Amino acid sequence: MLYIVPTPLGNLRDITLRALDALKEADFIFCEDTRHTSRLAAHYGLKAQLVRYNENDISSLSRCTALLKEGKNCALVSDAGTPCISDPGWKLVKAARANGVKVAALPGASALTTAFSGAGLGGGGFSFLGFTSRKQGKIVKTLAAAFALGKPVIVYESPYRAIKFLEIIRDNFGPDIKVVIARELTKTFEEWLAATVAQALENLKSRKKILGEFVLILDARQNEEE
Repeated sequence: MLYIVPTPLGNLRDITLRALDALKEADFIFCEDTRHTSRLAAHYGLKAQLVRYNENDISSLSRCTALLKEGKNCALVSDAGTPCISDPGWKLVKAARANGVKVAALPGASALTTAFSGAGLGGGGFSFLGFTSRKQGKIVKTLAAAFALGKPVIVYESPYRAIKFLEIIRDNFGPDIKVVIARELTKTFEEWLAATVAQALENLKSRKKILGEFVLILDARQNEEE
């Protein structure tokens, strides 16, 4: 059995009882960084062996797949949030299903849904792009197609590229695009900023240092009730 287990974004209490059951029953926990997951394991008294899973390493994928084929109960986690949502995991899920291994995907913490639910934007849906390309041309092309769907667009961005990303939005789609920024979700310094792209840039550029992962929700609609 392979369990896909969401883990807290930051606050260790944001974990479901079912997720804890799966982690406690697992023989192995596949994780991005064993040092990071060890803190969660220590907090909840988890005894399963931690195994680093590297999506881009064939030997790592093969090792994890072999354990599943042996009939071991295994849990897949990412450093924070839900695996396979702009996080590693899909190759292992695909391999598990191809080998007849049962997969159980558990609901739980996700920066994507947490940010959108707190953004106060209507529309009944959104377009999710995850982390965008580092090439400006691809960013512009992808965003143009997403905006054309007439729904808010959600992207993930690092603190090192957030300002540059917003500058690309301003220069190619205008300074008045609405944006809701959610930073450091569920953590001590959680922050929300609702503004235009121009206002957000002014705010971020005034800071000496920017830390924490960003969820940016862009809204190019004239009427959010459409």
